[in-house]
Amino acid sequence: MFNQEIRMKTKDKTSRTVQQPQPVTPGVTRGMVREHAYRLYRDRLPGHSLTLADWVLAEKDLVSTMEAEEEGVGV
Repeated sequence: MFNQEIRMKTKDKTSRTVQQPQPVTPGVTRGMVREHAYRLYRDRLPGHSLTLADWVLAEKDLVSTMEAEEEGVGV
């Protein structure tokens, strides 16, 4: 899939290799976010680099999915 360094678009619309940001949610790893981002954006890849906003949205969506699954388990 992806490695720790990825091509990501920057604000000035250029694409450069940067390290994937550390997740801000406790218990969520870079690998988890990377896999989730891949599933969300695989149709765009490899033609378009992901943005930092894409990674942030992937983490938020992953956390929402995890919370929904936890709520469903308790029922």
